[in-house]
Amino acid sequence: MLFRAARGRVAACRHTARQHLCTRSLQVSAFSLDEVRVRFAPSPTGYLHLGGLRTALYNFLFAKSNNGKFILRIEDTDQSRLVPQASTKLEEMLLWAKIPPDESPQVGGPVGPYMQSQRLHIYQEYVKRLLENGTAYKCFCSNRRLNWLRNDAMRRNEVPRYDNRCRHLSPANIEELEANQTESCIRFKLEAMEEPFEDIIYGSVLNSGVDQEGDPVIMKTDGYPTYHFANVVDDHLMGITHVLRGVEWQVSTPKHLQLYKAFGWSPPVIGHLPLILNTDGTKLSKRQGDVHIEHYRASGYFPEAVLNFVTDIGGGFEGRDSRLLLPVEELIKKFRVSRITKNSCRLDKEKLYQYNQVNLHRCLEDPTELKVILSQLKDLLRKTYGEKLSTSMTQEKVLGTDYLMQVLEWSKERITCLQDLVHPAFSYVWVVPDQLPVAELPAMACSHVDVLQRVAGLIVADLDADSFTKENIVKLVKSVGKEYKLKTPVIMKLMRMSVSGLTEGPPVGEMLAVLGRDAALERIRHAAHLIASSDT
Repeated sequence: MLFRAARGRVAACRHTARQHLCTRSLQVSAFSLDEVRVRFAPSPTGYLHLGGLRTALYNFLFAKSNNGKFILRIEDTDQSRLVPQASTKLEEMLLWAKIPPDESPQVGGPVGPYMQSQRLHIYQEYVKRLLENGTAYKCFCSNRRLNWLRNDAMRRNEVPRYDNRCRHLSPANIEELEANQTESCIRFKLEAMEEPFEDIIYGSVLNSGVDQEGDPVIMKTDGYPTYHFANVVDDHLMGITHVLRGVEWQVSTPKHLQLYKAFGWSPPVIGHLPLILNTDGTKLSKRQGDVHIEHYRASGYFPEAVLNFVTDIGGGFEGRDSRLLLPVEELIKKFRVSRITKNSCRLDKEKLYQYNQVNLHRCLEDPTELKVILSQLKDLLRKTYGEKLSTSMTQEKVLGTDYLMQVLEWSKERITCLQDLVHPAFSYVWVVPDQLPVAELPAMACSHVDVLQRVAGLIVADLDADSFTKENIVKLVKSVGKEYKLKTPVIMKLMRMSVSGLTEGPPVGEMLAVLGRDAALERIRHAAHLIASSDT
């Protein structure tokens, strides 16, 4: 219903946009009058983080739930903050997250270019219109004067603002300054907002922040537009019907609406998404490595898990059970703008772990996904352990499908992602421990070596590969403990340390069983050798 109600308001801007498209030799049928068009417009100043992903995802879901288009536009007008390759990485992360743009710098489209640095001629054309209709003016104030205004306001504990001095220059003053080739930028004449604007998430909003701000720069001295100006021009020319963005931009909305009015354009429908906070209530920061989407991908998290994690904290879905992991197709079906919460929402990292574990289980049950998981695990093991794998059993066995499946089945309730399997706590599963903390072995009256050799001897005599189960292993180890008058916790600690080099870990029966008879014997004998060597 939201996009139908907006048709009348966007039809006028579509007509203007189409006229502009025609002048650039593009098809008049660039988009349909009934088509919802949304955009994600990040600045390429670093990694895509959770807040940015949430904005991109909700725009994508809104577009797809209304059979519309999702556009990626790169807002790179602030050349001083650009990070090389960041725009390419941003699009790559969207593809990884399974929310591909319909139009973008890489995909192309009918209303490109989709990088603002490649649209400078367009902004120059449109800023002239504002100069001509009197809603913008040239400002000749030097940096020295602007710094003085800023410092003076701060000295008086006031919010720094431009005093609009150049708004009142006479034509003669302007002509003289231009004749002297005085450097200038272009400012927009900002007026006080007396009426609230409608936010489709927050309702009626009256923001008085504009009243405390001087006339903003819309075109810098270097010929690059500022964010606010380029944003409005591009949204209009690209036929954007709805804008969903973070609530931190709500304070700028009155400024954008005045720019639309100055051009005589109808604005898109606007909504703001609530703030995402850390678990402790602090604000998310781009400097936090653990909120970057590349961090999640590198750490082995599935895109489905990350998407569900993001959507779980902000609302926006009809009849959703937060315990279930939903594919993108289901998220599209259930998405409702009216369900988005207005309150700031806190991250619950446990939910991410749960979602990823659920998705890992799903992949293990899907033959196609399982092949991918096994391939990824092999690559991970080779990268982590390299040549050490060849000293553990045989490399063919360690990287064999049967053994990998056995380990995955055993560990699936203990791990949340594949990378957990190369954590030091699991290294014994793949390689023979090269060190044993002999000083931490449990105290006992008998010889540690004698006990280990007795366990190994009984395994050889009494257990074959088929009978090497955790139940039989525990029974055998306990019998050796009784033979040497050792309490069960003592001999179990000895066995755990001998097999893994760890003082804590899974139950001993499980540890040995997942290794298999031959690998378990190899580790027990190796531990006995290390202990004997340390005694000499």
